[in-house]
Amino acid sequence: MTVELHGPGVSIDDVVAVARGHAPVELSNEAVERMAAARAVVDRLADGEPKYGISTGFGALATVSIPPDRRAALQTALVRSHAAGMGDPVEDEVVRAMVFLRARTLALGFSGARPLVAQAMVDVLNAGISAIVPEYGSLGASGDLAPLAHGALALLGEGEVMHNGVRRPAADALREAGLEPLALAEKEGLAVTNGTDAILGMLCLAIDDTQRLLTQADMVTALTIEGLLATDSPFADDLQQLRPQPGQAVSAANLRSMLADSPIVASHKDDDNRIQDAYSIRCTPSVHGAVRDTLDHVRRVAQNELASAIDNPMVLPDGRVESCGNFHGAPLGFAADFLAIALAEVGAIAERRMDRLLDKTRNHHLPPFLADEVGVDSGLMIGHYTAAAMASENKRLAVPASTDSLPTSGMQEDHVSMAWGAVRKLRKVVDNVRRILAVEYVISARAIDLRAPLVPTGPTAAIHGLLRENVLGPGPDRYVSPDLLAAEDLLRGDYLIEVATAAGATLS
Repeated sequence: MTVELHGPGVSIDDVVAVARGHAPVELSNEAVERMAAARAVVDRLADGEPKYGISTGFGALATVSIPPDRRAALQTALVRSHAAGMGDPVEDEVVRAMVFLRARTLALGFSGARPLVAQAMVDVLNAGISAIVPEYGSLGASGDLAPLAHGALALLGEGEVMHNGVRRPAADALREAGLEPLALAEKEGLAVTNGTDAILGMLCLAIDDTQRLLTQADMVTALTIEGLLATDSPFADDLQQLRPQPGQAVSAANLRSMLADSPIVASHKDDDNRIQDAYSIRCTPSVHGAVRDTLDHVRRVAQNELASAIDNPMVLPDGRVESCGNFHGAPLGFAADFLAIALAEVGAIAERRMDRLLDKTRNHHLPPFLADEVGVDSGLMIGHYTAAAMASENKRLAVPASTDSLPTSGMQEDHVSMAWGAVRKLRKVVDNVRRILAVEYVISARAIDLRAPLVPTGPTAAIHGLLRENVLGPGPDRYVSPDLLAAEDLLRGDYLIEVATAAGATLS
């Protein structure tokens, strides 16, 4: 699938397709025409009164007038000086999302860059060339200045890139791909660095991951419910309608679908002296559903940003070139912090469920820690420790980054969003929750094995069987980490959803 980049209309799915699926990208004719029109405005203004980004310095140096013969050098110097990041490189998918989204803003025709600048970005994406972008450098205020500058540096044939799995000089990779280094003109140094594109790209990727994780969390919970001999009665539709929270209704419906006609659930309907299940079971739709509602809000924020022109200054159709604050990352920083807070609770409640599965006083007649030879074997005791460590880390990562600010650029940039930090830690929360669910998946599947001859219902049997294709069932203690990693790999894709759907589940 080729993603046509025409500026407006870019979706979260488009970002994921380009960043993760390496979908090819092409510029539409309409986008080229808009960029050419905006560039004509810049060319007309280049010889007039001083205009920020065209004939002046940047940031605190905005009052310095630059002579015409030094303006191209100014743009290149801007990119070089702003490529000041440090730390390990960010992930390739983040770089690809960032470059794609920067090209998206240019394609809107409000940045004043020549069409060939956006084409250069499209060309490196299609050639599989990704700049080395260090993790630290963005404050999320004038956009992602340092990350975007590192990305732009590769277009100039400078710095380092990843190409065909090898880290190498950008000039060599461009040459091998048959691409020429880009020479920047007036305004273009700013146009390639002033945006929230890396923040937005990471947020889009986190949204994609979170949607999948929330469905998987409901599915793994269903397996745990059977493993604990718990009941599905609190998830009844008429009960859920008494609290019309939309996300809660979706989560409860997923649980009902996964557990429909469960022989295990039916086995103890008439002779169970427990009055009600613990909160970590009974309240799962309330918690998972609240995260779904948070995700819906975050998705709207991301979609609004995907429809936005993010640059400074903006080149307007009437010929004005106006400074603005569209590059400030506050909307994205707040959204990322909010989602990290909510998503951390998915891991927290999962940790409580698996603790219950392992505790012989609460797991309804299963062996302690689901061990084979109690006393000799520890079973899955330490798998729970691993999940608990990540659940605890998520509590620290849920502390907002967007409430912080440090002034920079000689007090010109005196309030910054720290949105980059917010979305970087959100990605860590996503990874931690996936791993926590992987531990619960392994534990609950073993509990199902130990309930034999009772058998699970079709959809839970399907995801149990999927795990058993990759992870052995109960037995003497063995090396546990590979089992957890195998479960984590299954949760990275749509495998669970596909097999459960094929077994009759209807999932959202």
